[in-house]
Amino acid sequence: MTSGMQARSEWRAHWPLVLASAAGFSLHTISSYVIGLVMEPLQAEFGWARAQISVVSVIPAIIMVLLSPSIGGLVDRFGSRRLAIPSLVLTGIALALVSLANGSLAQWYLLWLFYGLVSLGIKATIWTTAISNAFTAARGLALGVVLCGTAVSQIAAPPLAQWLTDEYGWRQAYLWLGLGWAAPCVLLAVFFLYDSRDRVRLSMDRRQEGPDKGIALSGLTLRQALRDVPLIRIGVSTLITMFIGTAILIHQVPILTSVGVSRGDAAWLASLSGAAAIAGKLLTGWMADRWNAGLIGALTLLTPVAAYLMLIQPQHLAWWYVIAMMIIGYTTGAKLQICAYLTARYAGMAHFGKIFGVMTSLVGIGGGLGSVVAGGIYDYAGSYVPLLWAGVFTSVLCSALIFRLGPYPNWTRAASEIKPT
Repeated sequence: MTSGMQARSEWRAHWPLVLASAAGFSLHTISSYVIGLVMEPLQAEFGWARAQISVVSVIPAIIMVLLSPSIGGLVDRFGSRRLAIPSLVLTGIALALVSLANGSLAQWYLLWLFYGLVSLGIKATIWTTAISNAFTAARGLALGVVLCGTAVSQIAAPPLAQWLTDEYGWRQAYLWLGLGWAAPCVLLAVFFLYDSRDRVRLSMDRRQEGPDKGIALSGLTLRQALRDVPLIRIGVSTLITMFIGTAILIHQVPILTSVGVSRGDAAWLASLSGAAAIAGKLLTGWMADRWNAGLIGALTLLTPVAAYLMLIQPQHLAWWYVIAMMIIGYTTGAKLQICAYLTARYAGMAHFGKIFGVMTSLVGIGGGLGSVVAGGIYDYAGSYVPLLWAGVFTSVLCSALIFRLGPYPNWTRAASEIKPT
């Protein structure tokens, strides 16, 4: 079977899985897009400082960094379905419970601690594991479509949250976004979320072989992966990329205003960047399925250099900033996807959840520290230019790290050589 025929066959068989995964992945970013919109009502009702309110964005990030490898191990053992469905239900409930905040900061943080714990089961590892198990020839594009789930929530959640808050109050916004957004995600997962472990489990005689027998997945163990040079290079590149990329993404509006763009135009350009991120996910996935993903990833991570240099040398031309922000958006949309695709190729699927959980921790560390460091750079230098120059040099470094990683291991052949016991 040719690669194109195999890709079409995979899409015919597993497009419902992609739909369920994209919907589930969209839920985990809802909280990030809502918290900024409800800050003023919370401040007015409880008298909290915005810094006190914003701490809740750090709590889930810390939990993700600490526990993602463990969640990945559970995915490897039990499959995506068994973790995702209860986690989707509990995440929707956790968001709805935020509506019960009574003015106690301790209660406020406990509510978000509960959210951070239960939402671990809907992070990227869950969905990328399911997709990587089901797709081979079309894996890159399938991952791109799934990761577009966050773009859907980025587009739809803020105006919906704003309308609910204006019409019914912030409590109703959390209640209805939590339960209303989670409900269709749960239904799609119940009907369509079956990864390779689930399909084998359903087709075998459990009384004779047990739930985990006969699943011939091949790949590195976590210990082997931690010593594997290509995976180390992918991990270091991901950490640095997310550190600088998240810093610039979060500060993109003040970066634009610092070079003379009005705040209104900066917000529009940020929105344009979000639209370009969708194109980045889809086009990068399509190219990775056809050419060497290390080369595609290296070129993608090198591309922001042009945008950063354009912002370092500001021009009073609208198209100048449109091009710069579209480049940034395009590459931002592809970074996590490149990491997931390359990790699956070089690590195999036997312990992918645990290994990609480590990668997810690196994403959390880089993303969490990047924004803080960016603010510190501006406070010290009075400008974002040093941050942009750091982006230029680190983009070159990260591109070089994943360039020429070597041929993909043949995990399909390795799996075929596993003999049932």
